[in-house]
Amino acid sequence: MTDTACLTIDAMTLREWRHDFHRHPETAYEEHRTSQRIAEILEQAGIPFTAGLGGGTGIVATLRGRLGAGPSIGLRADIDALDVTELNDVGHASRVPGKMHACGHDGHTTMLLGAACRLAQQPEFAGTVHFIFQPAEESEGGGRAMVEEGLFERFPMEAVYGVHNWPGLPVGEAAVHDTAVMAAFDVFTLTLTGNGCHAAMPHLGSDAILAACQLVNQLQGLISRETPAHQTAVLSVTQFHAGDAFNVIPETVELRGTLRCFDEPLRQRLQQRFADVVDATARLHGLKVALDYQPRYPATFNTPEHARRCAEVLERVPGIERVHRDLPPSMASEDFAFMLNERPGAYIWLGNGEHSAALHNPHYDFNDDLTPLGVEYWTRLVATLLGQHAAPR
Repeated sequence: MTDTACLTIDAMTLREWRHDFHRHPETAYEEHRTSQRIAEILEQAGIPFTAGLGGGTGIVATLRGRLGAGPSIGLRADIDALDVTELNDVGHASRVPGKMHACGHDGHTTMLLGAACRLAQQPEFAGTVHFIFQPAEESEGGGRAMVEEGLFERFPMEAVYGVHNWPGLPVGEAAVHDTAVMAAFDVFTLTLTGNGCHAAMPHLGSDAILAACQLVNQLQGLISRETPAHQTAVLSVTQFHAGDAFNVIPETVELRGTLRCFDEPLRQRLQQRFADVVDATARLHGLKVALDYQPRYPATFNTPEHARRCAEVLERVPGIERVHRDLPPSMASEDFAFMLNERPGAYIWLGNGEHSAALHNPHYDFNDDLTPLGVEYWTRLVATLLGQHAAPR
């Protein structure tokens, strides 16, 4: 193993790592260069790891403290990018056409690498830390893949923790939720098929466009009229594909979109009612319908005791000036939920800046000022949970 003292984990090093990841974005299950670069840094730090996980590009590195036996915990970072064309004019902008780190996973990866290397230099804790570098968070379920491959059996851990940057929240502020953090995530594709005809003679066909327009409105009634006001849910039709000519009513129309909520029984009921509304509308208009409704991610829920411990650690991190405990959860989704369904833990937000572009925006960029704070949070969390020889249960 290489002497970890040769690695200087300062702001400049972290910036160089982050910019390198940003210049070379890779999307779900294609993160081969990213995985290789993570492996190179871990090797330089002398930290043993297992590669080829979660569909082939995931990595779990393992570090044992020098103070002897103790609990085992997991720290997770997502490593994938998005199919977004970057519009930033910066030296580290994406060099891959049509792909960019528009969600800050380059920063998440860098923060966890920095913490792993720093802890390897001073492993003053009792127990074991598993550093989880997870692929395919963006809609493709890399977290689920790692769990199904036996993540927690191969790398036993009593609790697991995650971090996400949060635009709009100033750098130096954080948010910790006691329970609900992110919503469950379902997607749908439905195709309505009728009889195409001349636009001047609609009575000779069956109009799939008219039916689809009615569906866009009627489906909103599942939220506004069938969902209890105290339960949060969002249904959005995000794609409407139909037709090629001014004077032709097309034979088929395709709608796509997403449904999100927190309550699992509500989620299942909305899925059934969604199918009911689609079938009824298709029958009314004399159309055939094909519905592909896919539940993707469960809701992300923190364990209250673990959330409390994370908040206490954040309050002691130099540079963290405020820890919010009352921010509403987000209707966005996160496949870290699959890990929290298997083990207790917590998922926290770190501010990316008041003027940061939104996540998944082509002008978004991870704030380099946040990276050292993330490293400090991870290292102090390990020192708190394992330095005291006991992790919360």
